[in-house]
Amino acid sequence: MHDGRGAREAAMSGSVVFMGGALTASGQWAEWLPEYEVRNFGVSGYTTDEVVAGVDAVIELEPDAVVVGAGTNDLGWRRSDEYIVRNLETVICALRKGLPGARLLVVSVPPRERDFANTLRSINRHLRQFVPTQHAAFLDLWPRLAQPDGEIDVSFSDDRLHLNADGYAAWASELQAALEAIFERPPSSTAIPISHV
Repeated sequence: MHDGRGAREAAMSGSVVFMGGALTASGQWAEWLPEYEVRNFGVSGYTTDEVVAGVDAVIELEPDAVVVGAGTNDLGWRRSDEYIVRNLETVICALRKGLPGARLLVVSVPPRERDFANTLRSINRHLRQFVPTQHAAFLDLWPRLAQPDGEIDVSFSDDRLHLNADGYAAWASELQAALEAIFERPPSSTAIPISHV
């Protein structure tokens, strides 16, 4: 049993890899999460297809934790929610198989324009149900970022797609709490979905 300080020290030595598209790529995660050794594999323009293709490179690094945040760019290609969910499930299963001792944190696909609200809710509903079956945690950003109608809160995005500084600050705050939660649990333990930490 570690005391609180021991758990914090263990977290400080943890390596975290981020996977995703532009929203992930644009995050200054190493700056915002200085207690972790961060590698950002997010690439602007990446869809879930490219994230699937990048899984092996992440597994080779053997990180302590992986944060997966992808799916937004697929909507620009008019891919169905089923397609996006299937790809994300492939990523999660491959990471769990290749990194059986790692902590996995899957971030909800964030809100954007109102027209996409129903599709995004469907994707996130499936992820919320699936993620715990792979001993991973689910971080739902919607309570923090979305308006009641499902559109992203305009205070967090200037174009209803990309996050502004306030949007990233909100995400980083939620992420910090979620990482603290998963690093205080043993890796691969039965995950309790983190809806709004």
